[in-house]
Amino acid sequence: MMDGSVAQSMRDKGLDYHLNWGATLPRLREQADRLGYDYDLAIALWKENVRECKILATMVMPPDRMLPEVVDIWMEQTETVEIAEQAVMNLYQHLPYAPVKAYEWMASDKDLYQLCGFHVMSRLFMKGQEPNERGINEYLDQVLVSLQSPTLTVRKAAMNSLNHFAELGLVYERLAGNILRLSSSRL
Repeated sequence: MMDGSVAQSMRDKGLDYHLNWGATLPRLREQADRLGYDYDLAIALWKENVRECKILATMVMPPDRMLPEVVDIWMEQTETVEIAEQAVMNLYQHLPYAPVKAYEWMASDKDLYQLCGFHVMSRLFMKGQEPNERGINEYLDQVLVSLQSPTLTVRKAAMNSLNHFAELGLVYERLAGNILRLSSSRL
């Protein structure tokens, strides 16, 4: 699976893994599909500071067996946007307590946590999951703050999630519009 040119390109872009084989995501997905869900393997893979191992760990971890405490450890050990995004796509959005973690992460002062929180919310909104009134207010407060973030990836993730929020229906679209107007008036 090794692809030296991909690995070199990542290094050139500042992605510094202890070890990076440059395996493509489709190849890792094929491997994960062959392996199936395996909690012990996922834990072992995550412990390796190797790009492919961490991504594969997010693909083979059974969402219904991953404890919140393990998620907290994995988040603490997540050092790149790529791994954060892969964890959301492959695992975090499928956790039975995904909304709880998303709200927690959006309120964090750490950029990668916020990124994950907004990406999880995007995924939940895309599945048609609507927050309750308290959740709407908390979410919109976090979006308003994050649209002013000095970190581009956080601003983009917040905006992307707001777009998916607006797609939930007319009321949500109007609420999102209000947030955008408030945000632009703060610039």
